[in-house]
Amino acid sequence: MNKSTFKEYFMKLIGFYNYTVILTYMGAAAAVCGIFFSASGYPFWGVICLLFAGLTDMFDGKVASTMKRNEAEKAFGIEIDSLCDLISFGVLPLAIGYGIGLSGGFFYASAAIYLLCAIIRLAYFNVDEAQRQKTETGRRKIYYGLPVTTAAIIFPLIFGLKSLLGEATPIVYQVMLYVTAAAFITKFKLAKPNKNGIPLLVVIGLAIGVLVIAGGLK
Repeated sequence: MNKSTFKEYFMKLIGFYNYTVILTYMGAAAAVCGIFFSASGYPFWGVICLLFAGLTDMFDGKVASTMKRNEAEKAFGIEIDSLCDLISFGVLPLAIGYGIGLSGGFFYASAAIYLLCAIIRLAYFNVDEAQRQKTETGRRKIYYGLPVTTAAIIFPLIFGLKSLLGEATPIVYQVMLYVTAAAFITKFKLAKPNKNGIPLLVVIGLAIGVLVIAGGLK
């Protein structure tokens, strides 16, 4: 299949296919793998997939901004990003919780509340971002509520500290599901990391990754 034929094939499919969505799709694919790993009793690999999804999400917006897109492509980008985020940072943390031993009514309740709050947060962001882009250009500077992507830091950190937390790890994990869920839908302003803050987040993510790997090797 030559390049022109390949392009013609994708033009017949529903959706938009270009390099701006590659990182988003990679993160979602990793999250699906992480869900199966965690549900199969390998939460360590689930956490690694969550960290990877967080890393791809950190840069997918920057990649998308390098391409001039029409209004339909921008709207598609907002929707597809949130749908993938729901899998990566909504469902996967719950699968990891199940993988570390959480079960029963309290966990099911916390899981339902966490996922619902993540859905509400993502839907609100989509509406707010669509309205913002009608009146503003450039990158967003302020978030309202805790972004769901912070799950890629919070829950791997808890998992990485399991040698310190010991038998309390599942309890701390479940409590943080409630706390994080509440933060998703609490309307407070949070500055979006600028170009100087992103390297710091990468360093934090790498440090947590080292902590997780070190704990997983014991």
